[in-house]
Amino acid sequence: MKKKILFVINTLGHAGAEVALMELLRNLNPEQYEVSLLVLLGQGDMVKELPAHVRLLNKHYDACPILTEEGKQHLKRHVLRAMLSRGAVIRELPYLVKHFLKMKKQGKVLTDKLLWRVAAVGAPRIREHFDLAVAYLEGGSAYYVADYIDADRKAAFIHIDYNLAGYNRELDQDCYLKYDRIFGVSGEVKEHFLSVYPECADRTDTFQNLINQEAIRKKAKKKGGFTDGYTGKRILTVGRLNPQKAYEVSIDAMKLIKDAGVEARWYVLGEGDEREKLEAQIRRLGLEEDFLLSGATDNPYPYFAQTDLYVHCTRYEGKSIAIQEAQTLGCPILVSNCSGNREQVVDGEDGLMCELTPESIRDGVLELLQDDEKRKRLGEAAAQKQIMNRSEINKLLSLIPD
Repeated sequence: MKKKILFVINTLGHAGAEVALMELLRNLNPEQYEVSLLVLLGQGDMVKELPAHVRLLNKHYDACPILTEEGKQHLKRHVLRAMLSRGAVIRELPYLVKHFLKMKKQGKVLTDKLLWRVAAVGAPRIREHFDLAVAYLEGGSAYYVADYIDADRKAAFIHIDYNLAGYNRELDQDCYLKYDRIFGVSGEVKEHFLSVYPECADRTDTFQNLINQEAIRKKAKKKGGFTDGYTGKRILTVGRLNPQKAYEVSIDAMKLIKDAGVEARWYVLGEGDEREKLEAQIRRLGLEEDFLLSGATDNPYPYFAQTDLYVHCTRYEGKSIAIQEAQTLGCPILVSNCSGNREQVVDGEDGLMCELTPESIRDGVLELLQDDEKRKRLGEAAAQKQIMNRSEINKLLSLIPD
């Protein structure tokens, strides 16, 4: 008989974790495994990339993108529905009030972190038994699998710096103690998680993201990419417009690059809640033609292939899919010295590393844009990196009982 595996994820938009999940699902043999997926909030346009052998358990699913204005309105409705389902918001009101007041006292209220518990309580129930259940993201999916799924084994994935992302044991209600295995997507992610859950050391491992490098190279050759006819140097960044990505620092760096007289244009592919704030900063600095928020695209790979420099200067990462994609396509890369990035780029060998300040980013960008030979050398080294090890999947499948 086929072994039954369930994956649960919060939403299914075009983000790094979702891309990695799609590749993981593609690598599960349908002759051996009956694979199911539940999307906690039932929304996301990446559903169109779901492999044919994967059973989507959502009775009602909204394929609207997560980060467009329309998508945000749809998502609010899905959150509201979850809050009202099963009296979730009433049941969790003490939890919400307690952690809201605590966050407010600390000076930063993380609404999404508060609502994941409610979303898990209000999500549809699955009346099936599984051999293995996998919570593929932190927050809602981790709470849901821990509390509401019947499975012989349970595994959870951690994709972020647990502390910096705003999670803690009290918020999670120690849910990870209910898992048989926890996978961090990088060594630093694993260590940061264990600094909070040290008693999970014997059940915590790393699991490198699976990406299809050959498919990425093929997609990079398809029609698309830059269409503005710009003839100067192009800088590219790919990622959601959110605080983690520290775009406000990159915008300040672009102002310094422009003041240095360098002919360059910076493009960002991605959407998010910080668009209006970032657009205001761009206008204030007079960078409307120099730092472009180009929105999200289904196929970013022609942009990677056509750019002169890929920059990924963020506050923290788990394991950046965007960096792996840039490496696959031989981009010279500049990254900030932060968790996640440090494991992906070797400074001076296959990319450069800088501090997360406008001045340090400027210096790194200028060093690379003004040295064609160095960009070529670093890009060639990046393209040679062995990024994916398909044997990683055995770490997950070995949990399934005989």
